Amino acid sequence: MGNCAASGETTVTAAGGDEDGRKRRRRWKAPREDQLGMVPGRIFSNDGRSRTASVFTQQGRKGINQDAMLIWDGFGGEDDGVLCGVFDGHGPHGHLVARRARDSLPLRLMSAARASSKNGLDMLPAAAWRKAFVRAYKAMDKDLRSHPSLDSFCSGSTAVTVLKLGSDLYMANIGDSRAVLGSRDAVAGGMVAVQLTVDLKPDVPSEAERIKKCRGRVFALQDEPEVPRVWLPFDDAPGLAMARAFGDFCLKDYGVISVPDFFHWSLTDKDQFVILASDGVWDVLSNQEAVDIVSSSPSRSKAARALVEAANREWKTKYPTSRTDDCAVVCLYLDGKMDHERDSTASMDNISIEDGSVADPNEAHEQQEPTLTRNFTVRTVPGSAQEKALSGVDAKISGAADDHNWSGLDGVTRVNSLVQLPRFSEEKAIG
Repeated sequence: MGNCAASGETTVTAAGGDEDGRKRRRRWKAPREDQLGMVPGRIFSNDGRSRTASVFTQQGRKGINQDAMLIWDGFGGEDDGVLCGVFDGHGPHGHLVARRARDSLPLRLMSAARASSKNGLDMLPAAAWRKAFVRAYKAMDKDLRSHPSLDSFCSGSTAVTVLKLGSDLYMANIGDSRAVLGSRDAVAGGMVAVQLTVDLKPDVPSEAERIKKCRGRVFALQDEPEVPRVWLPFDDAPGLAMARAFGDFCLKDYGVISVPDFFHWSLTDKDQFVILASDGVWDVLSNQEAVDIVSSSPSRSKAARALVEAANREWKTKYPTSRTDDCAVVCLYLDGKMDHERDSTASMDNISIEDGSVADPNEAHEQQEPTLTRNFTVRTVPGSAQEKALSGVDAKISGAADDHNWSGLDGVTRVNSLVQLPRFSEEKAIG
C-alpha cells in the first residue's frame, strides 16, 4: 500500500511474515507531507470510503467546519494496518489546527514507531506503541508552537486516534472527542456499546490536580455550575472546557497538556466496529444509540453519514434554539470488509462528495472566520448501561487514567470550549 517515496526517508523492513509481505514493506516509504493527498488508501475528504471504513462530517451553524477526520489504510506499509482519527478544533484558528494535526500527526507517529523498531510495525509491543504515541503527540504540539503562520496561542484541537494492527487496537486521546466500540453480546445477541476513551475534562480528579499544581485555576461559571473550566491564574480567561489539547499555548504553562491517554484493546470475534466522533455527535446521542444506528445501517459505506444525519436531527429536536455543533464521524469495520459496491470505486478515495460537488477539504471556504467556537459533550449518567460496560472492561484496557473508577461520564453538559480570549499585559504575560 502507498508508493509515494520521499528522499532521505528510511524504509520499513520486516523480520517475519510471508515473502510478498516482506517485499512490500521493504518498498514502502513514508510520504512527505506535501504528497499526502496522493497516497492510496488515505481518506480525508467528506463522505469518503476505504476498504475498511467510512467518514462523514457536517458543518454546524457557527461558521466554518472546524472538525477534521482521517482514515489511512495500509498505514506504515502494513496490509492490516489502519489508522483513524477525528480532530475537533476550537478557537479563532481551530479549523487550521485540526487540519494540521490530521496531516502531520500520522507522519510523526510513523517516525516515532520506526525509532522503536526496525521491523514491521506489527512487531511492536503495546509498551512501544505507548511511547510512540506520546512522542508523536509531543512532536505535534511542538510543531504547532513553532509554526510560522498558524497562531495556536488561543486556538487548539482535540485528537482521538485509533490504530488497528491485526487483532490489536492502539488508541490515544486528548480532549473530548471519543472512540466507542460496537461489540456483539454473546448472550442476547444484540450490539453493546463500550466506550474506549475517557473525555478528558477539567473535572477529572487527576486532571484538576495537575492543573492546580501548575497554578492554573479550575472552576465553573455561576450560570453553568456543572461545567468546570481551566483559567489563567491572573485573568478570568480563556475558560477552556477540556484539560488536554493540541495548541492552546496560553494555558500550557498552567496545566493543560498534550500528552495523550493511551489504551490497548485486544480484539475478539464479538467486536464489530469502532466509532470515532467529535462531541457534536455525543452531545445528542448516547454511546448505545450511536452503535445501534451504525449497526442498523443498510450500507456500511454510508454508516458514518447515517450517524451524522441522526445527530443533526436530534440537535433540531432537543435544542431547536441552539446553534448545531459540527459533527464528524469515522466508522471502522474490524473485519476489514466494506460494501461490495466499494470494490469498483477504490479510485474515489480522495474525492469529496457532497450534494454532487467535488471539493478540496484543505482549502478554507470563503466564510466568515469564527471567533470563539461552541463545543459540547454529552456524558452518560452514572449507573447507566454505558458506564457499567466501561467499568466492566477496565482490566482489558491497558493505560487507562489513574482514576479507573471515575469514568468522566456523569451527566449532560453543553459547553462553550472557550469563554473569552485573554487580554495580557506584559507584566502578567511574563509573570
